[in-house]
Amino acid sequence: MFFMEFVPWVELMVCWFAWVYPFLFRAPHFQKRPSVTASRPSLAGLSLEALGIFIAFVFRLPPDVHPGAARIAASAIFAILASVLSWSSVRHLGRQFRIQAGLYEDHRLVRTGPYRLVRHPIFASLLSALLCTLLLLTPWQWCVVSLALFLLGTEIRIRTEERLLAARFPEEFREYRRHVPAYLPFLR
Repeated sequence: MFFMEFVPWVELMVCWFAWVYPFLFRAPHFQKRPSVTASRPSLAGLSLEALGIFIAFVFRLPPDVHPGAARIAASAIFAILASVLSWSSVRHLGRQFRIQAGLYEDHRLVRTGPYRLVRHPIFASLLSALLCTLLLLTPWQWCVVSLALFLLGTEIRIRTEERLLAARFPEEFREYRRHVPAYLPFLR
């Protein structure tokens, strides 16, 4: 019984630490380069994503209900995917990394690493971390609410970023968008 109570929390801590680490310690911060930003829509989307994640942590399974081995295993797969995507995304973005939607004056369109598979692997990684959390903690009714808010926020952020990219790289981005899905593989 102790095992079924302890493992999900350890898994969640490892998942979220591994996910956030590259953003805190590997990504370039405070770059002093001219840029164009679209902060209001981006912040609105980020707020909805944060609310979705908040719901996943706050509205939890009753104390006497444990996720079970199958949910723990499935969540572990999402945790690994979240970590791999966050680390590789930050590495391939390099100097293009930013928190808010925007482009630097010398921005380039990144299409290597995880950006070959999805246009927004950071959003895919955050979705994976959320799915890990939902599988371990959240009753299905709240999973629906959490996912709906998160996906709405993600769609807002993606549309904001993609407007900027399409304006800066019209032909190149159109071709990239035609061949690579946004953040869910196999869905264009």
